[in-house]
Amino acid sequence: MTVRTTLSFTERHHRFLTRKVGQGVFASQSAAVAAALEQMIRDEEEREQALDALADEVRARLETPRGDYLDMDEVFAAARARLDDRSAAPEG
Repeated sequence: MTVRTTLSFTERHHRFLTRKVGQGVFASQSAAVAAALEQMIRDEEEREQALDALADEVRARLETPRGDYLDMDEVFAAARARLDDRSAAPEG
């Protein structure tokens, strides 16, 4: 179903729409606005999915028992040792 409405644009937006229609990118200014709205809808859906996934991850991590946490010193010990080895190695 198509609904007719009246929209107002800044001069900049109007020039852009007119140019894109003139270049054949869109069949009409209405088609360009519809494409922009569809992109906004997709962006919002993707943002909601990302936030939901983040919230799920936070909840899962909050449920992790403290005993399962990794000790930071143990985790980074190997990396620190490699850095120490590199700085002690002779250049050449």
